[in-house]
Amino acid sequence: MPASLMRPSHAPLLAPGETVLLFDGVCKLCNGWATFVIRHDRHQRIRLATVQSAEGQALLAWAGLPVMAFDTMAVIRDNHYWVRSEAFFEVVRQLPGAWPLLRMLRLCPRRLRDGLYDRVALNRYRLFGRYEQCLMPSPDHQRRFLGQQP
Repeated sequence: MPASLMRPSHAPLLAPGETVLLFDGVCKLCNGWATFVIRHDRHQRIRLATVQSAEGQALLAWAGLPVMAFDTMAVIRDNHYWVRSEAFFEVVRQLPGAWPLLRMLRLCPRRLRDGLYDRVALNRYRLFGRYEQCLMPSPDHQRRFLGQQP
């Protein structure tokens, strides 16, 4: 499977070149990752959406990914999307400073990386907990989320 999968059309809801990170909005680990991205993405290159949101559901459907039982994060830009460890690498690639150096972990075989990713993803609620409902972005982070107005 290629690192980036392509669809024949441009992703809906996104401006050309705009990148969105889709994550599980009730997962505490996933929310921590989203907070990390907001904090370290000083140039605001990455927008966010929960998989439970209308925007997240539309983007999942566009990519042909499951909309009801989604156990991985996804990154979408233009007509490309990435999942599992490749989504992680696509996010860190866009962060400033030394974070892109984490892409060296790609030297590890993808099957092993994605196997580890899947194991954590399938046990994320048990290991890290979950919220009863999706957290709302704080007022200073609203503009980072698709469908949110500042």
